[in-house]
Amino acid sequence: MRREHGPVVPVLLEGGVPAWCVLGYRELHHVTSTPELFGRDSRRWNAWSSVPRDWSMRPYVEHQPTVLFAEGEAHRERADAIASALSAVDEFELRSQVERICDDLIDGFAGRGSADLITEYAHRIPLLTMLKIYGLPDEEAPALAHDVTTSAAEGDEAVHAHRRTFGRMLELVRDKRRNPGRDVPSALQAHPVGLTDEEIATDLLITMAAGYLNTGCWMGNTIRLMLTDDRFAMTLSGGRSSVAQALTEVLWEDSPTQNFVGRWATQDTQLGGQRIRRGDLIVLGLASANTDPQVRPDSCAGAAGNQAHLSFSHGEHGCPFPAQEIARIIATTGIEVLLDRLPDVALAVRPDDLQWLPSVWVRGLAALPVTFAQY
Repeated sequence: MRREHGPVVPVLLEGGVPAWCVLGYRELHHVTSTPELFGRDSRRWNAWSSVPRDWSMRPYVEHQPTVLFAEGEAHRERADAIASALSAVDEFELRSQVERICDDLIDGFAGRGSADLITEYAHRIPLLTMLKIYGLPDEEAPALAHDVTTSAAEGDEAVHAHRRTFGRMLELVRDKRRNPGRDVPSALQAHPVGLTDEEIATDLLITMAAGYLNTGCWMGNTIRLMLTDDRFAMTLSGGRSSVAQALTEVLWEDSPTQNFVGRWATQDTQLGGQRIRRGDLIVLGLASANTDPQVRPDSCAGAAGNQAHLSFSHGEHGCPFPAQEIARIIATTGIEVLLDRLPDVALAVRPDDLQWLPSVWVRGLAALPVTFAQY
C-alpha cells in the first residue's frame, strides 16, 4: 500500500465504506496534533448515507456522549475527569493486586505442565484488574471478556456485545450513585465537571475495552517475543532486565492497536499528497506509522528505550498517561510473575503455527500454548 499510494491511502472498510488510511509517521503525527483540521466529532462524516445500518463499526463511530467524540473544552473536561480518576489508583496497591491475580491464575494450571497463556493468563489479568479498580466482582469476568472481545470483531454480534457491555456499565454507575467506594466509577461521579450516568458509562466502556483487550494483547505479544527471540533467553532463565525492552519493542513492531477509527476532516485539505475533502474519514494506521521506513529504515533498530512510537496514539485524544502507566504495570507485573513462577516455560508449537485474532484493528494471538515442568 505504501509503495503504491504513499503515506496516505484510499481504502474501503467492511461493507464498502470509504476512508483514508494514514500510514506515514509524520502524517499521522500531523493528524493527531491538529484537531482543528482533523476532529473527532463523527457527525461531520460525509459518507453516513453509504454506511449500512448493521455495520459492526457503527457503535464505535456513531456519535455518542463520550470523551472519544468530544472536542475542545468539552473534551478537555472529560479527559481531565478520566485522568484524575485513573491517577487516584494507588500504583503500589495495583501492583500487589496484579501479583495476587497472576499467582492465582498460575496456581490453576501449574500442576498440569501446560497452558494457553492467552485465554488462561494474558487476557484474564487485565480484565480481572479492571474489575477491581471498577469495583466489580470477579465472577463477572467471563461475560465481560466475551462481550468486550466480540465487540472488537465484525458482524451483528459485535453490535449486540457492545450494547450489553454498555448496559452493564450503566448498571454499575447507578449502583455507585447509591453505594460509592474507592473505585474509578465513584471518582468519576465525584469529579466537579458533573458527568451524567450515561456519560460515565460510555467512558467506562471505552476505558475497559482499551484497558482489557489492548493490555492483554500487549502482554501476549511480548511473551511470544520473549519465547521466540534468542535475545531474551537470559530473561527466561530468571532475569528481569529485558522485560521492559521487550514491551517497548512490541509497541514498535507488534502494536496491539494496529489501526484506529478515526478522525474527520473539518475542511478541504492536503495530506501526504492526497486531497482530503471536508468530512472524509481518516483511519489512523498506528502500526504502519511505527514501521515507516522514512523514520525507522532499519526496522527494530533503536527501538529499545525509544518511546516515540505511536501505539498509544498522540495529541489530546491519545491514551491518557495514567492509563498508559496502569497498562504498563499490569503487563510488566504479569510477565515478571510468569518468569519467576515458570522459569522453564517454552512454546509448545512452532512459532509459525501461532494464530492471530482475525481483526484489522487489534493485533493479538488467538492462543499461546506453552509447556513447563509441573509445579
